[in-house]
Amino acid sequence: MASYSDMNPGQSGVEPCQDEVRSGPGDAITERGDVNAERDGVRSGADGSVDPADGVDRVDWDAEADTFDDEPDHGLRDAAVREAWAERLSAWLPETPSDVLDLGCGTGSLSLLAAERGHHVTGIDRAPRMVDLARAKLAGRDAVFLLGDATAPPVGEQRFDVVLVRHVLWALPDPERVLRHWHGLLRPGGRLVLVEGVWGTLSPVGIPADRLAALLEPLTSDLRVERLSDDARLWGREVADERYAVVAHI
Repeated sequence: MASYSDMNPGQSGVEPCQDEVRSGPGDAITERGDVNAERDGVRSGADGSVDPADGVDRVDWDAEADTFDDEPDHGLRDAAVREAWAERLSAWLPETPSDVLDLGCGTGSLSLLAAERGHHVTGIDRAPRMVDLARAKLAGRDAVFLLGDATAPPVGEQRFDVVLVRHVLWALPDPERVLRHWHGLLRPGGRLVLVEGVWGTLSPVGIPADRLAALLEPLTSDLRVERLSDDARLWGREVADERYAVVAHI
């Protein structure tokens, strides 16, 4: 089996956190919250949040990686979809070049948009093939991609101006604990940018905006919820479920 250093070349001075949650769903969701959760046998609780014990981690994200970007909001290959996400990130991220931690980065599409705006990006994903594709997508950019768990990113003592997470938190077994950990990865004045939702109608899964806002309330002095469902450009189609972003300044 390859070692951590083999999988993360150039990062020999950074070791993975010892309390990484390897058996839970973690960042295996990698931006994929809106893809056939019912197919994967995931059930939601009374508050709309997913029950992580119901097998989300059964998805083989290495196997999914080569077709992952076929989804319009994953690959951002359509110019209109790409521009829609670029506009949102421009509003969510700092105006000046900053250190951005992209957790559950998948193939690095949001990382690329951030890097194009002059930010230094560190991307984390627990699927080796996703990390390989992200490294290729951002080759020559101010970005580094590491194999690791979004719940305990292998970044050592490094701190960031932004923690960016899309479609990951909803499937974690203890989102309150994870949010506290992510909060601790921020520099003073930093911000959490969380893109989440509740997907499906018959058996909806996800985390509602009001619940996420309540979890963040003790951690932030400035929180904004931005509804995303009405902007079809972001998804490449009309959607009827709840999709939103939370920007929480620390």
